[in-house]
Amino acid sequence: MIRLTEVTKRYGETLAVDRISLEVPTGEVSVLIGPSGCGKTTTLRMINRLIEPTSGLIEIDGEDVMSVSPEELRRRIGYVIQSVGLFPHLTVAENIATVPRLLGWKRERIASRVRELLAVVGLEPAEYAEKYPRQLSGGQAQRVGVARALAADPPVLLMDEPFGAVDPLTRERLQAAFERIQREVRKTVVLVTHDVDEAIRLGDRIALMRTGRLEQYDAPEALLDHPASKFVHDFVGADRALKRLGRVRVADVMRTDVVMTADGTRKIDVAACSGGRFVYLVDDDGVLEGWVDCRVLAAGTPAEEAGTRVDWREAAATPDTTLKDALSQMLGLGFRDLAVVDDRGRLLGEVSLRAIEQTMSGSDAHVSNLAEGEVLGAPADTGEGEVE
Repeated sequence: MIRLTEVTKRYGETLAVDRISLEVPTGEVSVLIGPSGCGKTTTLRMINRLIEPTSGLIEIDGEDVMSVSPEELRRRIGYVIQSVGLFPHLTVAENIATVPRLLGWKRERIASRVRELLAVVGLEPAEYAEKYPRQLSGGQAQRVGVARALAADPPVLLMDEPFGAVDPLTRERLQAAFERIQREVRKTVVLVTHDVDEAIRLGDRIALMRTGRLEQYDAPEALLDHPASKFVHDFVGADRALKRLGRVRVADVMRTDVVMTADGTRKIDVAACSGGRFVYLVDDDGVLEGWVDCRVLAAGTPAEEAGTRVDWREAAATPDTTLKDALSQMLGLGFRDLAVVDDRGRLLGEVSLRAIEQTMSGSDAHVSNLAEGEVLGAPADTGEGEVE
């Protein structure tokens, strides 16, 4: 656990952080967010004493950080920054090994840890271990930065705008990778971001700051449904119900009782459509290949003409996909139903626009938005199937 009690930082007459008090429970992710100059990065850097607090108490698992030398403290805390900060003259493996080497780990243990962490962050050890930072893409370098921060298995991880210097697609992939890694390692994480959607997606708790003070510290759902002030309401934005979809996974609302066949389209008839709008086509391993539209089939169109062939990498979601991303994918493809597959493309089920609409309408944020006359953008027709 990380505990901040009345923590203050002054620069002369300037009050950068004003009596911040909050707790980060063990194994949770707390996100610091707010306007530029609000004190979020200063707060983060006081935890590992890159910036010394003027007053107040900072504890990690009950130990005052001021009772430990800065060097020893930082070896026990992983740190990831936006610009990655890899040593250009060291290989990927050598970068990851930096802290374990300082701690005196044996060579065999270090090599094993490097291989393990490269696999955890999704980089093939045989391919990437001996590369240099200049040979990596921005997303790959950021993954190596995360691996380096985790190398000595620290209980605490500090992340300062870790995904801010990459393109939107890479950013989304890195966020998904971080979520997967956090489920596996369960570190106590403090993360700074300026992106509200990222905070809602990644945080177990969000600390919204303003001019050095804490405006609200709450679970994302509470922040969205019950903003503590007009500033919080305005900062989060009018589309709070839509943002809330970033907290729900496809796995939470998908249906698994879909009809599928590996027999080919010619053997499909209307009788096979009793389970829904589509009959999904899969290969012998269950990998999604397409579907047959039962409504078109019922109109007399031959089965082979009613079928649609797709690449599952482009036309399906995974159980870990957020409902916000699934909705965006539906709108882009023109679908009201989206197939759900595993990481090998094997069909698991489907998620519908109706299920997403019901999730939105079930939140307090949705009710509040309607009361304020906000338009949520949900279509009036909630029937399932492709958009006509």
